[in-house]
Amino acid sequence: MPGQSAAQSPPPTTFQTQHAGGTLTVLSKSAAGTVDPQISYDLQPWQMLHTVYDGLLAFRKVGGEKSTELVPDLAQVMPKVTDDGRTYTFTLRRGVRFSTGAEVTPADVEASFRRIFRASGPTAGTFYQNIVGADACLARPADCTLPGVTAHGREIVIRLTRADSEFPMKLAVPHAVILPADTPAKDQGNKPIPGTGPYAIAAYDPNKQLLLKRNPHFKEWSHAAQPQGYPNRIVYQYGTTVEGEVTAVENGSADVVWDQPPADRLNELGTRYINQVHVDSLNAFWYLPLNVNIAPFNNLKARQAVNWAIDRSAAIRLFGGNALGRPACTVLPDGFPGHTDFCDYTKPSSTTWKGNDMARAKRLVQESGTAGQKVAVVVADDETSKSMGEYVRSVLQQIGYQASLKVLSANIQFGYIQNTNNNVQISVTQWYQDYPAASDFLNVLLSCTSFHKGSDSSINISGYCDKTLDATIQRAMKLDQTDPEAAARLWGQADRQAMSQAPIVPLFAPRQVDFVSQDVGNYQFHKQFFMLVDQLWVK
Repeated sequence: MPGQSAAQSPPPTTFQTQHAGGTLTVLSKSAAGTVDPQISYDLQPWQMLHTVYDGLLAFRKVGGEKSTELVPDLAQVMPKVTDDGRTYTFTLRRGVRFSTGAEVTPADVEASFRRIFRASGPTAGTFYQNIVGADACLARPADCTLPGVTAHGREIVIRLTRADSEFPMKLAVPHAVILPADTPAKDQGNKPIPGTGPYAIAAYDPNKQLLLKRNPHFKEWSHAAQPQGYPNRIVYQYGTTVEGEVTAVENGSADVVWDQPPADRLNELGTRYINQVHVDSLNAFWYLPLNVNIAPFNNLKARQAVNWAIDRSAAIRLFGGNALGRPACTVLPDGFPGHTDFCDYTKPSSTTWKGNDMARAKRLVQESGTAGQKVAVVVADDETSKSMGEYVRSVLQQIGYQASLKVLSANIQFGYIQNTNNNVQISVTQWYQDYPAASDFLNVLLSCTSFHKGSDSSINISGYCDKTLDATIQRAMKLDQTDPEAAARLWGQADRQAMSQAPIVPLFAPRQVDFVSQDVGNYQFHKQFFMLVDQLWVK
């Protein structure tokens, strides 16, 4: 399999009417839970949700390097920033309508920001905690008034307690989209909420399919922020195997393989279907969260033991081989802002991963006093995750635990492993950037504010809360305002602080493989939302 994307033509800068129409069929093994945009925190729905909903700002909807650029979306222009970076003033566009036909109003904007807290959104305490009044909203979500977001005619003013250079990016992710003011303040699950994008969710059955149809009230107001989509309908069909997905796209009975193609099909795809295969690098990693609050991983030596025992090369082979992944030792991806080369758990000693040390791992398990304890590895039911989980189970068994594997539907696994009520000790999961900033890994995955007991939206899956690490993160976030280079060094220190306590086991950084049918054109890879499904041309 070549380690590069198939040749692509430059994307069109305006809507090409001659390519509009048809039904695009996307095959997926399973759905990915809620379609509530302010709650969903999974790559699969995010790739779809950005075609249904809009925020004040957006990442430019184009493939390549420019996809990380911010552009005004429901705001007419980029905000006026005053008060030393603590006040943002937007002007709301006129004439934008929800799929119900109702026009978007300033009241919808105010209510949508309150709903982030009232519905206990997963990033309420990390992305939006600096909005004036957020502390009270986090303490008592049902009573949230959020005085830091106010409307004055068509002007929307957002006031922060301190400057935040990342705040504009946080406004461009689905958690900050604008919804009708009367949207209930709880996760809507399988019930679609009206949006403003070119598509509307016409039907959703997580056991069968999700259907997108054109929003009849959508008129393109910004090709950069929210371009018109090409297919008339986009159908996400659930329930087939990944092998079945690949075969269906090969024979032309479907258009897109949504899941990572299985390793045993990669050579076939890379030789017979090279012009239909696209491989792109990602700012992401697969990892094992270790629950630091329950046995056995409330013991540091037990956590270190797993880090020493896991063979990253074996994990990569299960994923598809070296062309599709590289070993990871750190929380921050290689080449990412703040990344520092170090590897605390490798033999021989090196700044990058070289090999595991089973003897040391077994010794640490004995020293921890946790040998013989029962440990269950919780994984999603796709083939790659199951294979990864079985490997982790076997390693845990080898180093001295009574290990078992618990397989859950991918539709519920991500929420399940976040909820402390389920007492998950270790799991296999992945993290993909929300936006290109170090805080989106360290602050989101390992800060105290990301840990919420008894919630399916507790993205700090390890439950790790360390005041020293939090202080370093806060200093780095503040320093980002004035000295990005110094902040990057501090982020590197935070990464080392975290890994010294081993709340997670980084496995590898993946590459994305997209396989589309010969009838599909205009493939574009977006650094935030990956393949722009709505921009595909289908014959």
